[in-house]
Amino acid sequence: MVSKATIGIFRCLVLLSLSMALCASVMLGNVGDIVAVLQSRAGELGMLAVILTLSTVGAQLLLQRGDRRADRVSDFLLGLIVATNVLFLLSRNSTMLAGFENMALASLCVFALLSVGRTLLLNNWRHIPGMVKRVVIVGNGTIVDKMKELVDVSDGRFELGEFIECRPGQIAGSLPEYEGSILNRAKKLKASHVVVSLEERRGAFPLSDVLNCKLNGIEILDAPGFYERVNRRLMLEHITPSWFIFAQGFRIAGIRRVVKRAMDIVLALFGLMMIGPFVPFIALAIKLDSPGPILFQQVRVGRGDRDFVIYKFRTMRADAERFSGAVWARQNDNRITKLGNFLRKSRIDELPQLLNVLFGDMSIVGPRPERPEFVRKLSKVIPYYSERHCVKPGITGWAQVMYPYGSSVEDAIEKLRYDLYYIKNYTLLFDFSVMVKTFGVMAKKLGR
Repeated sequence: MVSKATIGIFRCLVLLSLSMALCASVMLGNVGDIVAVLQSRAGELGMLAVILTLSTVGAQLLLQRGDRRADRVSDFLLGLIVATNVLFLLSRNSTMLAGFENMALASLCVFALLSVGRTLLLNNWRHIPGMVKRVVIVGNGTIVDKMKELVDVSDGRFELGEFIECRPGQIAGSLPEYEGSILNRAKKLKASHVVVSLEERRGAFPLSDVLNCKLNGIEILDAPGFYERVNRRLMLEHITPSWFIFAQGFRIAGIRRVVKRAMDIVLALFGLMMIGPFVPFIALAIKLDSPGPILFQQVRVGRGDRDFVIYKFRTMRADAERFSGAVWARQNDNRITKLGNFLRKSRIDELPQLLNVLFGDMSIVGPRPERPEFVRKLSKVIPYYSERHCVKPGITGWAQVMYPYGSSVEDAIEKLRYDLYYIKNYTLLFDFSVMVKTFGVMAKKLGR
């Protein structure tokens, strides 16, 4: 419930801010008048935002209790009616909106249009032409079943047009059981993608047909490429070293690295200034909760397999690994203190790592830094594990927001899929999306 409210409030505030900005720009015209209104009527604007946000989010949460999930548009409209009535009573019985009635009404209307439009778009985007991609799967073996499963779990983004089997020993390009070539079949089905998934390639790869599809504007994907497109992680079990060499991406260098480093420094300084006033209270709470140091220091592996010392607020007993040695934290780990449990859920324990970012050992976004003991173990049993160390580790990362905390080799494999996907497809926008998702993950954990 807390997480739903947090996300709903944030969404409403964003849409409301956009609504007010649009109305102000249309009704007031020049920037000077807009600034003057913001300075003189800040209280009224804030009250309008609070009333609208609490009304809409509150109505949705109340109607979604129990097993019944009400229609989101109806929930929003009910909240809007409540907000409108509250604003009407305030305008009649106080001077809060004096001279500001038209602006408030216009903001309400625009806010309603944006919110309802957003909900309708989310519910009906599959009906928009071109949004759902139709695929033709060409291949053989059990990997074909995996590709079909990917289509089923793609949340409607892809649909299966047809499966064309290419048996080993079949003459390349000759598909006698089908009328015409793969290109003709794809055109007839209006397919936008052809997925080539061959478990046995010798004598089965329809080279000329696939080339014709490529030259006629149909996107060709192999099994790892389609897996990556659907799941936003890499299909490690079907990737070879040559794939890494020829694959697009894996380029965090040059200007990209400079911009990323500059963003890290700015965000780290801003974060340290924001948390600075609260550090004494956090430190006092840690001291009162259990004996031991306030900051926890531990060796981790960074970029280029170089070791560095990471800083965190201590969340475990001071003697947590006295007898066990280096082990992963577990669910309901009895070594974690009561306060430490909250610090971990809220990720407040990670905040001292902003110092590591300033020192240049870490980035804001990147793969999670692991301990040398675990890295040595995992590198022996997981192919390409060391490749995650070609970039700086991060306070948060794609694997951390997409996969729960792991404490096994199997979990490490799944997280590596996400880490390598992030490195392959890095952009500044990708970093910002990870940061936004991080706040959502934090809200959900606090709501449990």
